[in-house]
Amino acid sequence: MADFEKVAKADDIEPGQRISVIVDDIPVLLIRVGDDFYAIEDVCTHDGQPLTDGPVEGDEITCPRHGARFNVCTGAAMCMPAIEPVPTFEVEVRDGEVFVGI
Repeated sequence: MADFEKVAKADDIEPGQRISVIVDDIPVLLIRVGDDFYAIEDVCTHDGQPLTDGPVEGDEITCPRHGARFNVCTGAAMCMPAIEPVPTFEVEVRDGEVFVGI
């Protein structure tokens, strides 16, 4: 069972936006897609660089360095140069607060 840590208030993140947090020493991006929240490791599996500043369109984030795209819901690599998925984490919203489980 995952240990959950409070990382944000749901109202602090607009749809299509993200925040960077550290959960259990892991850099995590919390991304809001519509009314849903997703958490992925903030590291491109192609070159190990942060995804933090990559554009988010729909349910995908693009690495700002080489253009690899990842599905934020599943972590799947959507195009080259990435071929490995980015790790994802469980998210729970409780009473307007967002928790990430590692």
